[in-house]
Amino acid sequence: MELSRADKTAFLETLWEYYAQKGRTALPWRLPEADGRFNPYHIMVSELMLQQTQVSRVILKYQAFLEEFPAIGDLAAADLGDVLRAWQGLGYNRRAKFLWQAAQAVRAGGSFPDTLATLTELPGIGTGTAGAILAYAYNRPVAFVETNVRTVYIHHFFQDRTDVHDREIIDLVTQTVDREQPREFYWALMDYGTHLKATVGNLNKASRHYAQQSAFPGSRRQIRGQVIKLLGSERLSLAALRQHIDDPRLEAVLGELADEGMIRQSRSGDGAYHL
Repeated sequence: MELSRADKTAFLETLWEYYAQKGRTALPWRLPEADGRFNPYHIMVSELMLQQTQVSRVILKYQAFLEEFPAIGDLAAADLGDVLRAWQGLGYNRRAKFLWQAAQAVRAGGSFPDTLATLTELPGIGTGTAGAILAYAYNRPVAFVETNVRTVYIHHFFQDRTDVHDREIIDLVTQTVDREQPREFYWALMDYGTHLKATVGNLNKASRHYAQQSAFPGSRRQIRGQVIKLLGSERLSLAALRQHIDDPRLEAVLGELADEGMIRQSRSGDGAYHL
């Protein structure tokens, strides 16, 4: 879709007007370092935390996480169990492991990646997250798609569609991205998209890439989260874990988590599990 000058102007005026009035400029990951630059490690931490987690919950954890692991080398050198403990409360604990592995990969490479190709080589970093890092850390006018971006463009340009492909959205992002201030452009998209979700509803249902999230209560995800939370405080045997988690899937979940390296089991004694 080729946008007319009038359509592009109208869209950008709406976007920037909303941001000028309601932009969340004080979010901690939007504040530059003392030298005015943005630390790509800090941006990566925030982006992994913000995946499928509300901003209000991330704000509470972001600063504490960086106080414990202030530099990427600190995170890379940490024990995974300590990283998982610091992550508690955010859910989707695989993200913590990916972040830890990404830190190790950056340390091994000697410098933080600054291209889409090199960023997507990091564990847990897809094209959307890589694009966000390039925009926020390096102020690059890249085009990427995530849920808020989809929401904004579907609302403005695809209201009569139910099968919108990300390629179509990327094309419009490319046409409208502010090449002088891409960092703020994407901040504006994030804030405007959040507003639209709250006022218009889940427009991502019109995306060809939309997949409804399964219910959390009673799911294996819930059991995994319970195990990580319990083991974050103490070592527990299978019998002790069963006292807390009465579910026949518990043993299989423990096996999965152990295979993934998320938890460990003692080879002697009571065979207790621990982070």
